[in-house]
Amino acid sequence: MPAQRELLLYAVVLKPVPPLIATSNNVKNEKTIMALEIEHKFLVANEGWRDHIQKSATYKQGYLSSLPTSSIRVRIADTQAWLNIKSATIGTERLEFEYEIPLADAEQILTMLCNKPLIEKTRYFVPNENNIWEIDEFAGDNQGLVVAEIELHEAGQHFMKPPWLGAEVTHDLRYYNNNLAINPYKNWRNK
Repeated sequence: MPAQRELLLYAVVLKPVPPLIATSNNVKNEKTIMALEIEHKFLVANEGWRDHIQKSATYKQGYLSSLPTSSIRVRIADTQAWLNIKSATIGTERLEFEYEIPLADAEQILTMLCNKPLIEKTRYFVPNENNIWEIDEFAGDNQGLVVAEIELHEAGQHFMKPPWLGAEVTHDLRYYNNNLAINPYKNWRNK
């Protein structure tokens, strides 16, 4: 007789959490906080940013769904975890919803439900002028890739480009985490 398996269903009440760095335009309604993310993404040309690191966090994330219109991911940053839903990028903008979830749930979701490979990276927070740059140094299947991101308050906002920035890749979909989970950097970096 085959082993019996129990299926445990439960509901999780998701609470909206503010962005790690409050640089997005938040629109409040009765049910949640919706952030309009305005972001620019660049390659990193040299190591000059390392002298200015303010703090860092280790990230592990995986995708439950990655469609042309949206993505759903689970992320662990050190000892905290989130469920995140993002719309497709239109120019430099996209909608983003983020909810804190229990760490144990996130670990199980990453192990059992998310597409592989997982995204592994260290995120460094680097101040420059009046902005905070997020520098992602990838590991695992994306080892060797280092990307800098800046989130702005509004489209068209001026920002200073530090000397360690390389080419802008905001519109190159290969560099988006959901695509790196499908087609890792190791598959195309030398092409």
